[in-house]
Amino acid sequence: MAGFPERAKVVIIGLGGIVGASVAHHLIERGWNDIVGIDKSGIPTDIGSTAHASDFCYMTSHDNLSCWTSLYSLEFFEKMGHYARVGGLEVARVGDDARMDEIKRKVASAKAFGTRARLIGPAEIKEKFPLIEEHMVQGGMWDPDAGLVIPRSQTVAGKLVDQGVASGKLQAFANTAAKSLVIEDGRIKGVVTDRGTIMADYVVVCAGLWGRLIAQMAGEDLPVMPVDHPLTFFGPYNEFEGTGKEIGWPLLRDQGNSAYMRDTGDPKTAEGGQIEWGYYEETNPRLVHPRELLEKHEARLSPSQRDLDMEQILEPLERAIELTPILGELGYNESHSFNGLLQVTTDGGPSVGESQKVRGLWYCVAIWVKDGPGYGKLLADWMTDGRTAIDHARIDFARFYPHQFDEKVVVGRCGEAAQKIYTPAVHPREPYATGRNLRRSPFYDREKELGGYFMELGGWERAHGYAANEHLLEKYGDRVPVRENEWDNRHFWRVSNAEHLAMSEDCGIVNLSHFAMFDVEGPDHVALMEWVCAAKIGGDGNIGKGIYTHFLDDEGMVRADLTVIRMADRCRVIDGADAGPRDFHYLRRVAEDKGFDVTITDVSEKYITIGIWGPNARTTLQKVVENPDGLTHENFPFAAIKPIRIAGKNVTAFRISYVGEQGWELHMRYEDGLAVWDALRSTGVMAFGVETYANSRRMEKSLRLQNADLLTEYNLIESDLARPKVKEADFRGKAKHLEYKAREHQPAMLCTLVMTDNVDSQGVARYPVGIMPVMDPETGETLVDELGRRSYTTSVAYGPTIGKNIALAYLPWSHCQVGRKFIVEYFGETYPVEVAGVGYKPLYDPENLKPRT
Repeated sequence: MAGFPERAKVVIIGLGGIVGASVAHHLIERGWNDIVGIDKSGIPTDIGSTAHASDFCYMTSHDNLSCWTSLYSLEFFEKMGHYARVGGLEVARVGDDARMDEIKRKVASAKAFGTRARLIGPAEIKEKFPLIEEHMVQGGMWDPDAGLVIPRSQTVAGKLVDQGVASGKLQAFANTAAKSLVIEDGRIKGVVTDRGTIMADYVVVCAGLWGRLIAQMAGEDLPVMPVDHPLTFFGPYNEFEGTGKEIGWPLLRDQGNSAYMRDTGDPKTAEGGQIEWGYYEETNPRLVHPRELLEKHEARLSPSQRDLDMEQILEPLERAIELTPILGELGYNESHSFNGLLQVTTDGGPSVGESQKVRGLWYCVAIWVKDGPGYGKLLADWMTDGRTAIDHARIDFARFYPHQFDEKVVVGRCGEAAQKIYTPAVHPREPYATGRNLRRSPFYDREKELGGYFMELGGWERAHGYAANEHLLEKYGDRVPVRENEWDNRHFWRVSNAEHLAMSEDCGIVNLSHFAMFDVEGPDHVALMEWVCAAKIGGDGNIGKGIYTHFLDDEGMVRADLTVIRMADRCRVIDGADAGPRDFHYLRRVAEDKGFDVTITDVSEKYITIGIWGPNARTTLQKVVENPDGLTHENFPFAAIKPIRIAGKNVTAFRISYVGEQGWELHMRYEDGLAVWDALRSTGVMAFGVETYANSRRMEKSLRLQNADLLTEYNLIESDLARPKVKEADFRGKAKHLEYKAREHQPAMLCTLVMTDNVDSQGVARYPVGIMPVMDPETGETLVDELGRRSYTTSVAYGPTIGKNIALAYLPWSHCQVGRKFIVEYFGETYPVEVAGVGYKPLYDPENLKPRT
């Protein structure tokens, strides 16, 4: 064996698992060489999760990125000759109507995101999986592309490493533990191992369960936790003796029981002649911090396998035997059964991307086998091109706020995630129970007195409506429907729609303290913002203005949507709470890479925002400002920013609107916020919840939301947010933007749809939440544009002013005609929709209906 290298381009920590091996393979495929992979165990790993993973793969989930990585991985495994496409079932028991509804919702997601899952009845379930009691199931889902990595993902990892080594571009070192990281001036320089130190330009952490320990070497953390996953085996089961198969029957998910089942094929195969039954603990998941993991010589089985207590599984196993009696007929293989550790995360998304603190240090942690090659592809493209083919915002490690690394938050939210691995169905608006009350506005107690219905975003508690306003339902009740279906009504408060209507007739104030804010200052602050922003930032004429703009990537696609307030000595970025951390770190990295002399400071907790909107916003605000005449339209035009004083406090007023109605964002220091809130409330103005702001009114105005309607898969023109003229100054993505602008038409456009009938087959009016496929009413097929992008609703909300459900969706150009009719699918039923606007077209726009006075 060659000596241990002193230098490499890239070091991969955790090469022996399916993720590390996939990253190495795809980096080589993208032209990288001089790669060194190390693993504290053997290669392939004999101690990581890959060594004991069940290796089954289902294609369908409720998010596009997960479906993309799973479909990519399936094709990757299959091309290598290591995938058995046996199909997979997911069943709902008789009486478990909620599970059946969830299966219907999954089939709709399959149509939205391009997997082939379909609904299936009890007889066909029995035909495909004879071990089941047909009378116990009411129906289910059939995923024809589900299957098993064979003989194991561990085998695939080993083969990928061998291929990389044979290419001469990878060196692999087993039983080589990372001891510390070499970091200089905020940049990775190398890895200290028990074999010696290797200097490197890049380090990629694919250490799985041990990933947090490597991150801590860099002075940061990963919000992930390993959790016990009971895996049990029953046998002998000789149904497939002599076939040579690694698996015979399809996979079976019994998610209402938080369990799954599969056979292990021919007894002569590696783990053959058994039935594997796995369970995810719903009520008391057993988390373990990585620092508590045993070393290889200390563990009876392996550091990622812990002993199984039969009491953990007794109750669900009894339920499993009712559905599949064979589990009770076969012998229980106690010595082969164990708790296999897998990782759960605080928000359901893996930790992937560049470190927040150390340049050149990358993470690829908390990834399932079914997604391993897909994430290898994503990371290699990301490191090579700075972007990926599919929007990766939801998995970018830069998305986390500092408070989200608090140990209590990590344990609490990972515990919640562990309870929801299989069941219950997770609602799109599902709030977290842990990690709450971490960030509060200065008027939080006032909102509590009003009976605020709080949800959380970015750590901030946000009231979606107020019990104190429920008297408004007496006035507006005939225009605010009762949501009879529990799912549609879950985590929604009817008063919000009444507040919506009251604000539009008079005015109201809303707490917007969740805005992310950061100041960019220094000699090059304007130059930096001019480079990253599609809108013009420079020039003396922009001082004192708020500029709505976007960050584009090198392909001219939309990666951020925000406002820049141009001050005399700095630019203040006003951003969404969920996008704020990513954009903050992005600016820091661009400034460093381009050599801009700037300082970027997060001031999100120093300043807070109150919005005031409605036809009477001006007259209401004039009652409390020291200079009422300064608020006239002539003195305070749209998009202007001016200092005002309220209750003796300095306030920066920004005339802008995300609800269509006239009004202002009022920005002030945190400690001044309560006095300003109280002064405004003294006028009798209504406080309204963020539901009106973020959902119902912005949808009536056809306004877009970053990370939902605005994605790096679509350009600025397709979202209809491009300015008529492209600024003269160069900016990131400009060349591609000009190329797209020169097209006769775009491949797709973001359109506004309205549901023309929302009554289901039971006569119940539905108010959809979540994503729905947009389909041709003649064929029932999901629309697909010329670039292969599928059409689905990116946002949906009920608009009380127009009395209809409204949705946004990208449609192929050939289908972008106002009045054109389609269908959407929601819980197994289809509903008619009609194109109300191609591109940006408000359905209700009071600014255009009445003069701005």
